[in-house]
Amino acid sequence: MQNQQGISAVLAGRAEELAFLNRTLREAPAALLVGGEAGVGKSRLIREFLDANPGVRTFYGGCLQISAEGLPFAPFSAMLRRLVREIGVEGVASLLPGGTPAGLARLLPEFGAPDTETGTAEARIRLFDHVLLLFERLTEHEPAVLVIEDAHWAERSTRDLLSYLIRNLPSGLLVIATYRSDELHRDHPLRPLLAELARVDWVRRLDLDRLPHRAVAEQANGILGRDLDQRTLDAVYERSEGNPLFVEALLSCDGQINGELPESLRDLILGSVRKLPEETQEILRVASAGGDRVEHALLAAVTGLDDGALSRVLRPAVAANVLVVDGEAYGFRHALMREAVHGDLLPGEHTRTHTRFAEALEADPSLVPMGRAPAELAHHWYSAHDATWALVSAWKAAQVAKEATAYTECLRMLDRVLELWDKVPDAAERLGVDHAAVLEMAIDASDLAGETERGVAFAKAALKEIDDPIRAAGVLEHRGRLKIHLGHPKALDDLREAARLVPADPPSAVRARVLSTLAQHLYLLPAGLEEARALAVEALTTARAVGDATVEAHALTTIAGCDFSDAEGERHLAELAKAEAVYVRGGADDSAMMRIATNESHVLEGMGEHERAVEVARRGVALAGKHGVARTSGAFLSINLAEPLLSLGRWDEALEVIEHALELSPPPLTRASLHHIIGVIAVARGDLDTAARAVSTLDAVLAPTFSRTQELFPCEGLRIGLRVAEGDLSGALDAVEHVLTELQPSVSARYGPPLLCAAARACAEAGGERAAALLTRVRAYAEKAPEGGRVQQAYALLFEAEAARAEGVLDRETWAAAADAFGALKQPYPLAYALLRTAEASGPHDAGTREDTAARLRQAAEIAEDLGARPLRERIEVYARRNRIALSSRAGAPVLGLTPRELEVLRLVADGRSNREIAGRLFISAKTASVHVSNILAKLQVASRGEAAAAAHRLGIV
Repeated sequence: MQNQQGISAVLAGRAEELAFLNRTLREAPAALLVGGEAGVGKSRLIREFLDANPGVRTFYGGCLQISAEGLPFAPFSAMLRRLVREIGVEGVASLLPGGTPAGLARLLPEFGAPDTETGTAEARIRLFDHVLLLFERLTEHEPAVLVIEDAHWAERSTRDLLSYLIRNLPSGLLVIATYRSDELHRDHPLRPLLAELARVDWVRRLDLDRLPHRAVAEQANGILGRDLDQRTLDAVYERSEGNPLFVEALLSCDGQINGELPESLRDLILGSVRKLPEETQEILRVASAGGDRVEHALLAAVTGLDDGALSRVLRPAVAANVLVVDGEAYGFRHALMREAVHGDLLPGEHTRTHTRFAEALEADPSLVPMGRAPAELAHHWYSAHDATWALVSAWKAAQVAKEATAYTECLRMLDRVLELWDKVPDAAERLGVDHAAVLEMAIDASDLAGETERGVAFAKAALKEIDDPIRAAGVLEHRGRLKIHLGHPKALDDLREAARLVPADPPSAVRARVLSTLAQHLYLLPAGLEEARALAVEALTTARAVGDATVEAHALTTIAGCDFSDAEGERHLAELAKAEAVYVRGGADDSAMMRIATNESHVLEGMGEHERAVEVARRGVALAGKHGVARTSGAFLSINLAEPLLSLGRWDEALEVIEHALELSPPPLTRASLHHIIGVIAVARGDLDTAARAVSTLDAVLAPTFSRTQELFPCEGLRIGLRVAEGDLSGALDAVEHVLTELQPSVSARYGPPLLCAAARACAEAGGERAAALLTRVRAYAEKAPEGGRVQQAYALLFEAEAARAEGVLDRETWAAAADAFGALKQPYPLAYALLRTAEASGPHDAGTREDTAARLRQAAEIAEDLGARPLRERIEVYARRNRIALSSRAGAPVLGLTPRELEVLRLVADGRSNREIAGRLFISAKTASVHVSNILAKLQVASRGEAAAAAHRLGIV
């Protein structure tokens, strides 16, 4: 349902910050300084935190900007006023020595007239002492939170009292002070106070960043009650830059983008601009036409000012944090600020200003960084309403962007070309291509930029204009690939039609590519293997005949996949190496290399070579980022990176990889597979709400009539596991029956065994006649399963043990063998589960078996604790208590409480890496890296990265 207030029903993207606030509350006495720009959600975060802790007494006050210096002691007066309402003047007086609250008279008139006989310094000391004593008494028996909002408006007296209170914090008090970081110009009086307080041991800093893309999507869903379409979401994110208040302002109730900003928001954005000198505001209006980043030299050329004069005029804007210096250029603090300033240009000024920018760049393209002139010219000629030169510049800019692998920018420029085409009568002659060629280039750019649905739309438009069957086949092949990314049930229809349109004789690159693409996707379907192999062989022959090394590499990769056996992984890797050699010899694009990396990591994971799979997938993700396809190939390879991390029990690391990939808004099928891994971890950790959301996401994307084994089988396994965890055993058996009726779970050596194990476990948990009948059918599929390698053999043991349990037999030897198999594979979660079942199957305990059982339980308990697998840990504890087995505390606890991931981050900190560099190295977001660093500083009890690095060396961590 639409939220009529335009405010999200959920607090999006702040789970880590909320957790940090809750940890800080548990550490009270403590003080927390929360900074962030206007609209970033400081107040909302604090409200959510307080709502989540209803038993904590809260005092609230805000600083007011009534005059240049603010209102003295305003937040403390507000706090005291509330306390008086609760317990009365007498109640407050009773908390102070001798019941004399005269010192508080400076805050509220209810306490009498301020003491005028005592000196000012003495009166201030008495006031400060009374406020401190008041909080000491109030927190004697229960914790309390004091929230002071908008500390950037605090005048001297309030700052002094806040500093005094924080430096002398009474037990049980948490002080939270918020401030707008964008208001803190270089000479702001709050800056030195923040620096001083940051050195106090119990003071913490929390800087609220703008929301990442995924969190904006979550916020939009919370506002509208539904998901926002990808293109609108991207536009909202681009304009708001992740500021939650701006997201709310930009979204209209029908999910469209508001063209005009509300006046209240416009006033907020322009407030700091209007305080600047008029000559500075005039140059800012010119600079706003220059885009997100305008070079100093270009601005000087457009305004006619020399370097010194321009610097003098802009200095107030930089000091006020309106402009941000970026190398030799300037940028507005926020895109909407630039937009609002630009909106102040009158129509004539608007056209003249953009024309001056375009003419300056035509005269000297070196005024902007290399390669940017075409895009800048396209923007300025378009804004100056010169359709002809805007068209020509946009076409050139699209080609430059494609060469630079800036596919999103390329697509934006092609959109401009298509928009202007009909406005320029001789467009085809000026560009040297027809309209359909522009659409074909837009299809390719959409694919590479991850704008899958737009690519399908461009293809549909192109097919209406193309008469040549060979050319149409190329478009159909591309559309088929895009539809596969979307999980479209009729995607293969396009590929088959493309194959029909292109004759086998003479051999052609188009036919080779069409057949290769069709084969590539058929072999991933449960019943498509034989046809896929035949098509791939023909594609290989054709590609060699026409000298297309890229398609040849693709065809070799597909043939290797068709002939793949999990028992012969090394042979498959050798075949992939041949495909790579072909690509290196003469491949024309990177798609083959990305696919080879994907298949190689996939094969290694299927072989149980999890560490090798991690390294190959990590290299693939990095390669995708280098070639500008992080959103598509990179996000898909992130699945192959997260899967072995899941197997190795590095779950938090896997979730970080997934979070980073989801921030890129990848295509639907990729998102589905990423959410599958989230769901598996959530079930194991007992977070069933998250697991249920993951299943819903999968159901919304996957089409049973088309989706591939690699998506369908894991999805159904997750569904069965979730229903067992929820205690819905009848529903779990329904899911098993669906698998047996609709799927062929024995056809895949990679994805079949885990699904069959999940089915057998559901039968064991449910029991009864229906479960027994289903188990018989499950066993029949298991008997047909192809022989595989170590991983498949481990799952075969697990299946036999679960099936025997479903039949009422606790087969200790098989459970123990399964534990050994998963231990050898270094897969801790199934190892711990099998160890528990081995202990349960041990029967009566003599001295020898009791010690063996205890050892297995302790190992299982340690693994479950490390993984955060709460349900498994609780089951182990119940069994241990019932059998009076002590789960002794472990040796070798983490260094100073640092997790393995934090140790990894600390080593990079000690190496001098920034948060952004750490994020790039570990394939996580910069925000996640920042949270890790903050946790490390808190655990090491140090105030800076340098001190953390020194501590790491001192402790021998590096």
